[in-house]
Amino acid sequence: MLLPFPFKSAAMALVLLTVGAASAAAATPAGVPTGVPIHIGMIDGLSGAFANAGDAVARNLRLAIEQINARGGVKLPDGRHPLQLTTFDNKQGVEETLVEFKRLTDQRIPFVVQGNSSAVAAALIEAINKHNAREPGNRVLFLNYSAVDPVLTNEKCSYWHFRFDAHADMRMHALTEVIKEDSRARRIYLIGQDYSFGRQVAKAAREQLKAKRPDIEIVGDELHPIGKIKDFAPYVAKIKASGADAVVTGNWGNDLTLLVKAAKEAGLALKFYTFYGNGLGAPAAIGEAGVGRVRAVAEWHPNVGGADSDVFYADFRRRYPQPKDDYVHLRMHAMIAMLAAAIEKAGSTEAAAVARALEGARYRNAFHEATMRAADHQLIQPLYVSVMQRLADGGIRFDNEGSGYGFKTERYLPPAQTAMPTVCRMERPGK
Repeated sequence: MLLPFPFKSAAMALVLLTVGAASAAAATPAGVPTGVPIHIGMIDGLSGAFANAGDAVARNLRLAIEQINARGGVKLPDGRHPLQLTTFDNKQGVEETLVEFKRLTDQRIPFVVQGNSSAVAAALIEAINKHNAREPGNRVLFLNYSAVDPVLTNEKCSYWHFRFDAHADMRMHALTEVIKEDSRARRIYLIGQDYSFGRQVAKAAREQLKAKRPDIEIVGDELHPIGKIKDFAPYVAKIKASGADAVVTGNWGNDLTLLVKAAKEAGLALKFYTFYGNGLGAPAAIGEAGVGRVRAVAEWHPNVGGADSDVFYADFRRRYPQPKDDYVHLRMHAMIAMLAAAIEKAGSTEAAAVARALEGARYRNAFHEATMRAADHQLIQPLYVSVMQRLADGGIRFDNEGSGYGFKTERYLPPAQTAMPTVCRMERPGK
């Protein structure tokens, strides 16, 4: 576990960050930032079927930004500047994203963040590549917090794109390491959303299970329209009829919540290996049926243990006390901290300069560490596979979203074990 770094305050524990030889951005209080705000534009779904996922992102980013600003903001040669978040609702559509991106560039916002759709992320990468070539005086840097199709840091890698989440193959590697050791896993059903990410999850599951557990039979491989299914009972009926003893899914948002709710209502008692089963309503929807059965994979979860991790989570809960608002993404906080430090190292908000500072950047606090791989702009960090537990049983300290259920670490993979090869051949611009 990553607990070797002594800190004397919660503030220091949450923001220690190095980018090359640069010191942490705002590691100690340094006055009130009074300069012109540095704008970060978030383009994601804030209405429609996945509004809850977009809202969860905005909460995490706002808290991370507030913490940077409370510690003095970002220091540039002309003084200290606050970070400021501006949101753009793309309604989870590619065409709407391109419209919002044009609005963002018209406002000369230098940083765009997005994540809740790999299809949207791919469109953004292409649009940003073209925009930056066409308008070198108004270039944009793309920070990706959740779009996990591996192609984005492989065949479609871009100098202007940095991913702060583990990609789908990395997450599947963690899940299949657990499945590999589960002697009761014999028949597995794959179900996912019908777009690039969902197809990649299924592909990775088939390939990795074949390599690690060739005795396992894939008894179903189903894709469904993303964000359009209101009743998953027919899908659950097929899972039940297949005789599966486990389900592997990358579903997120309401597509996950409604799937597990339908499974619960059908009395389907099998294991769920998920990418995102630890939030956005899923624990409450699953309820008792998920105890010891539902697993999730993430770079961190509230019960990883240690005083500094507990302080980080407590700060989030104080800022957002409503149980329904409780979905914490450590990677988003790391992303904002790394961006702030890279701006300071570059001495500028110019996209190319900040990109150079982010390459090889290292994030480290008392309970987490990560490195931005320069070759493909993929963040390399630990992953946890955790299993659902009852809060009342005393085996965990925190539940999720006030549901009475939380997650306990089952498998920890340090950064060296989560990294995967890349085929990225990145074109870097001149200075």
